Amino acid sequence: MPAPQIVDHPAVQDRLARLRDASTPTPVFRRLVEELGQLLAYEATRGFLAVVDDAVVAHLGFYRDPKTLAAIPYYANLPDDLATRDVFVLDPMLATGHSGSAALAMLAQRGAKAPVFVCIIAAPEGVATLAAEHPGVRVVTAALDERLNDHGYIVPGLGDAGDRMFGSTSSVPVSTVAR
Repeated sequence: MPAPQIVDHPAVQDRLARLRDASTPTPVFRRLVEELGQLLAYEATRGFLAVVDDAVVAHLGFYRDPKTLAAIPYYANLPDDLATRDVFVLDPMLATGHSGSAALAMLAQRGAKAPVFVCIIAAPEGVATLAAEHPGVRVVTAALDERLNDHGYIVPGLGDAGDRMFGSTSSVPVSTVAR
């Protein structure tokens, strides 16, 4: 299994430490995630412009089935052909690797040749999943944490990143369609 590229810059590690602090308020957490994403993007692009003017932003949405931990897709908005583009997958956490692997598979179907997976924190299990299912994928992260717990959360991790970013109390999806 190829080791992820851990960005050990003091600015990255400072923001990561503040993200791990459970008392960090939602607006500060959100700002720190954005700042950390910019710092990781700089490393992932290896000195290209931090903001690429002609970038196309695609969106893939997955949620994790709480029982099976499988990635369940709920949204995809991708360009038709990615064969000639540099592709970066941005996900705050690489835990089980199921959603990351599913995203990489969707991107490969659209022609993505060598996507780079960028995350704030990775678990060894997620890195192993990506390496097994997408050999050669480059992973750029601020930290490789110890392991996953019985619920598939990264230990020590920083809690549910989505819930902490948006101030929600539960990341379990619910249908908004009237029945």
